[in-house]
Amino acid sequence: MSKPLTFTALALGLSCAMPALAADLTVISFGGASKDAQEQAYYAPFKAATGHTIIAGQYNGEMAKVKAMVDTNSVSWNLVEVESPELSRGCDEGMFEELDYSQIPGRTDLVSGAAQPCGVGFFVWSTVLAYNADTLASAPSGWADFWDVKKFPGKRGLRKGAKYTLEFALMADGVAPKDVYKVLASKAGQDRAFSKLDELKPSIQWWEAGAQPPQYLASGDVVMSSAYNGRIAAVQDESNLQVVWNGGIYDFDSWAIPKGAKNKAEALKFIAFSLKPEQQKIYSENIAYGPANTKAVALLDKKLLNNMPTSPENIKNQVAMNVSFWADYGETLEQRFTAWAAK
Repeated sequence: MSKPLTFTALALGLSCAMPALAADLTVISFGGASKDAQEQAYYAPFKAATGHTIIAGQYNGEMAKVKAMVDTNSVSWNLVEVESPELSRGCDEGMFEELDYSQIPGRTDLVSGAAQPCGVGFFVWSTVLAYNADTLASAPSGWADFWDVKKFPGKRGLRKGAKYTLEFALMADGVAPKDVYKVLASKAGQDRAFSKLDELKPSIQWWEAGAQPPQYLASGDVVMSSAYNGRIAAVQDESNLQVVWNGGIYDFDSWAIPKGAKNKAEALKFIAFSLKPEQQKIYSENIAYGPANTKAVALLDKKLLNNMPTSPENIKNQVAMNVSFWADYGETLEQRFTAWAAK
C-alpha cells in the first residue's frame, strides 16, 4: 500500500473511531442583564447537556449587520435575538431561515404569538401602566383612569411614538383590548385614537428611553406613565412604583437564524432547549420577563409571578402586539403622530 493510501486509510479509521466534535454556536443578544440571565438559563446548561459551547456576543439590534452577512454569504452568527418588528421585516426580506417546528417540541405550550415562521419568542415583556403609590390616594385600574385628570391630577408619561400610544388611547375610550387592532385598522378608528389623545395632550410628558418612566415617577414629574414592566420591577425594592397589567401590550424577543448560517440543526436544538419549562424558569428567576412557555409559569415562585407578564392573572386582560398591523400601517401612523405631536 502506498503512503498516500496508508494515510488516507489511517485518517478514515481515526474519524470513524472518534466521536464527532460538538460544534460551537455563536449567539448574539442585546447584552446587559438579559444576557446574564441567558448565560444562567441557556448557555451553560446547554453546553453541559450537549457539549456545544455557546460563543455569546451582543449588538444593538442593527439589522444592517445581519443583512450584510446574508447578502455577502458570509454569515458568522448562528442565532440572533430580535424584536418582533425586525423579525417580521427580516423574514419578509429573506434575512432569516424559516423554522422547522417539527424540530422544536412543545409549540402548543407557547404563549399565543410566540411561534412565527422565522423566529420563536423565548421571553415576554409588556408595556404597562405604572404609577407611584406614594403620590396617588387610590390606585388606577386602567387607561380610562390614566386619562381622567380630574380624579387623578398630574402629568402623564407616554412613549413619544404612535406605537402603544394609539392603542392605549383607544382602550381609554372604551375599546376592549381584543378589539384594539380591528378598530385601529380603520380611518375612523385612527381618528378616534388621535381625538382621545387631544384630550390628554396638555398633561403629557413624553419619554423616549425605557429608563425614563421610573425616573419620572420617582421624582414626581408624572403621577402615571406607560412603562416597560421590567424597568418598574427593577426598582420596586427601593420605591413604591406599581404596575397595572390591565390593558398592557405584551411582545416577545425571539431567536432567529440568519439565512445561510452554518450548523442550523444545532441552532434548532438550542432553540428547543431554551424553550424547555425548566430553562425558562431559570431565565425568569434572573430577570423580570415572563416565560414564553406557559408550563414554566407553574414552576415559578408565586412572589415572582406578580411581576411576570405571562402569569394567568397578569396576561388575561392584555393584548399581544400586532406586528403585522404595524408593518402595514406603521409608517403612515408614525408620520401622522409626529405631525400631531409637533402642533
